[in-house]
Amino acid sequence: MDAKLFHDQSLNFSGIGLASLLTITLGGSGFILDLMANRMPWYLNSLSLPLLLCAVVTAALGYWVVPLLQALKTGQIIREDGPQAHLKKAGTPTMGGIFFIPVAVVVACIFSNFAQDVVAVSALTLSYGLIGWLDDWQILRRKSNKGISPRMKLILQIIFAAVFCLWLMFNRDSSITNITFPWVNFVLPLGFMFWPFAGFVLVAESNATNLTDGIDGLAAGTVAIAIFALGVLISPSSPELMIFCASLSGSCLGFLAHNRNPARVFMGDTGSLALGGALAAVALLTNSLVALFILSGIFFVETLSVMAQVSYYKATKGPDGKGKRLFKMAPLHHHLELTGWSELQVVAVFYAISAILALICFLGIKF
Repeated sequence: MDAKLFHDQSLNFSGIGLASLLTITLGGSGFILDLMANRMPWYLNSLSLPLLLCAVVTAALGYWVVPLLQALKTGQIIREDGPQAHLKKAGTPTMGGIFFIPVAVVVACIFSNFAQDVVAVSALTLSYGLIGWLDDWQILRRKSNKGISPRMKLILQIIFAAVFCLWLMFNRDSSITNITFPWVNFVLPLGFMFWPFAGFVLVAESNATNLTDGIDGLAAGTVAIAIFALGVLISPSSPELMIFCASLSGSCLGFLAHNRNPARVFMGDTGSLALGGALAAVALLTNSLVALFILSGIFFVETLSVMAQVSYYKATKGPDGKGKRLFKMAPLHHHLELTGWSELQVVAVFYAISAILALICFLGIKF
């Protein structure tokens, strides 16, 4: 789409307007879906109560944590080769995942009466959050964009993924290794190959949400939509994990009160790695990998844009050691910014696409 045409025809979005609209939409949807499923919205085992409680608690907690992060000098280091408009964000506190992820985990565990599946997913989520925290801490300590090495990050992700898969192996029957395609009523038996595939899904999903976290409110909002939809889809068979999904979606919405444009805090790898791990862990436990693939459409495209950029650059590298770029900058959201889209326009369009994917997934699987 032509950037100028897009500017001329677009609405004047605002960060608070987008965040409020998303919160009202998901909160209202939860209320309606609870009533349709004969669940009272104010019950612990509903979609509405954990979502709204986590949203309110996280938003309120942010008014204490964000100034604390500022006082601790956790300001984000901005890439000099990125969009020039981002340079003004230097010094904005990062590592915001340390307050909104635990809120969701605590509420989900309490509301589900510490159900085994919820505790397992929570442990995986916090473990990936810990990897992200180590990376964020190293970035702040070194005052550069270099955190822990990519190799070390990958090794830690694989280790925690392997532990989760081992737990899954001994707590589920052999049917867990079958991937179900609900639309065509087809089952793909993977057998032992399911386990390395499951590990790949955990690592890939966490890195995909991490790549998506590059614009104010983008990752928090798109994950809020995706994990809310996943919670709705699994609610009949896994009500405890539905509570977890609703709680994490609510925490993302509460975080948006501070992360929406212009952001007062960034989630950092502490939040983004944890969110992807949570999505993947829930999908693996509930045999919802096909649904996860659809709901993660935005994260998938963002990852593909990075892979395509790197591959094309290497393939076109000349004698001078320089190659050509497929995009102005990767991931895709930065390319769109550099072609003339504003941050708010990118976020609005990505939210809309995420909502459409959620609706397609829900209608396709349910009906």
